[in-house]
Amino acid sequence: MTLTQRMRELVDACFTGIWIESQEHEDAISELGRLCGEEDWQLALWDVNRGLHSFSGGDHSTEAADPLSAVESLRTLGQGDGTTLLVLKNYHRFLQSPEIVQAVYRAVVDGKTARTFVVILSPSVQLPPELETLFVTVEHPRPCREQLAEIARGIATEGNELPDGPEFEAVIDAAAGLTRLEAENAFSLSLIRHQCLRPPAIWEIKTQTLKHSGLLSLYRGDSDFSSLGGLSALKAFTRRALLRSRTGGSVHARGVMLLSPPGCGKSEFCKCLGKEVSRPVLMLDVGSLMGSLVGQSEERTRQALATVDAMAPCVLMIDEVEKAFAGASGGGSNDSGVSSRMMGTVLTWLNDHESDVFVVCTANDVQKLPPELSRAERFDGVFFLDLPSRQQKDEIWRLYRDRYGISDDEPCPKDDLWTGAEIKSCCRLATLLDTPLAQAADNVVPVAVTSAESVERLRNWADGRCLASDHAGIYRSAPTTSNRRRRVSTQPSTN
Repeated sequence: MTLTQRMRELVDACFTGIWIESQEHEDAISELGRLCGEEDWQLALWDVNRGLHSFSGGDHSTEAADPLSAVESLRTLGQGDGTTLLVLKNYHRFLQSPEIVQAVYRAVVDGKTARTFVVILSPSVQLPPELETLFVTVEHPRPCREQLAEIARGIATEGNELPDGPEFEAVIDAAAGLTRLEAENAFSLSLIRHQCLRPPAIWEIKTQTLKHSGLLSLYRGDSDFSSLGGLSALKAFTRRALLRSRTGGSVHARGVMLLSPPGCGKSEFCKCLGKEVSRPVLMLDVGSLMGSLVGQSEERTRQALATVDAMAPCVLMIDEVEKAFAGASGGGSNDSGVSSRMMGTVLTWLNDHESDVFVVCTANDVQKLPPELSRAERFDGVFFLDLPSRQQKDEIWRLYRDRYGISDDEPCPKDDLWTGAEIKSCCRLATLLDTPLAQAADNVVPVAVTSAESVERLRNWADGRCLASDHAGIYRSAPTTSNRRRRVSTQPSTN
């Protein structure tokens, strides 16, 4: 539902306190102005710079330079028989004053009989307790694909500047999630740089926008599944699910949870997945969502998830999720429940979101994961990435030999307990130190040795509970030789 439709309903139903959450004030005011023109309503605006003025640009006869007199001016503006809307821009900055809160309270209550409406336009919702029950919140959505296409056609007026077909769809994909002003700037930059609309310049603007927000980061690499050894079942599952979503399936893929010991390729898989299915990869760092003020962390979490929804279709990566919400399983005793509330917000979004966002969560320590995170319908599957098999290791060795220029004739060192990350480290060190692979291997200590107990515990937990990443079906753990303890004889000692 558009802002215009929502506002028409609320005014007709006489909701006299309306809070519009918007990052694009001028566009929101333009929509309100068109609505008021269609319905013959009076529209007055106030901001701290210009004071009280009309939508058409003229000044009102009523003086209202300060925020308190702006609210009190509704008594004069609403003396007629019609409907009056007073839009207060960035008014959340003044709601710490008891006098202003009381004036807003009285204006909203009196508006029921006078047909006057207090409309606060702000980028965030910060209602004091006295006003929480009086205001209804309306979100001003970012432009949809059709609106972005209209903006693009308005910027690229020449015929050769506007691509068609799949190229134009790629431009709109790159602009998805931008505000109207950001989209206009990105399209203009593309015209200056390439003399036509092309995705690279638009992706550059989007990357900068996400970086400035501090909520998400954008990854766009050149590696696909061909640069990742093994994981055949996981690759086939995600490729088929996402390609089905892209071709217009009625059911969207939700995502996967990846469990494994460190170094088995969880994060690398997620990065390669974006290139494989031609989707941007958004990386959510939960630590960056933490705020110092009460309620700020929860608000930033909601903002980040709303941004992810706006940038669909995409892949969302939450790396090491058990560390991200470490305080959630402990009842919030360490952080006053902030982690639990943030986890609750994410869980609700995972279950209810309808946007085409494929979520990939990775974890190393299953004991810290709350059971509700991995239940059905939050993810399409929970996969366990075990230590690579012999065939997978041969693929990984071949990939990194080619990457680091190591001859195929050089023998591989003993790698019984190695992960893919350790094979990469050996090849990199061999090139860095200019030594044979066997000598470089002396500098590599496998995680299956340094953390043998935790690796074995994780494999035992995944047995029968997770899907296998290298073959179809349920994962079954194989006997491991990583923990070669001396057997203790049950026969009595001769001593």
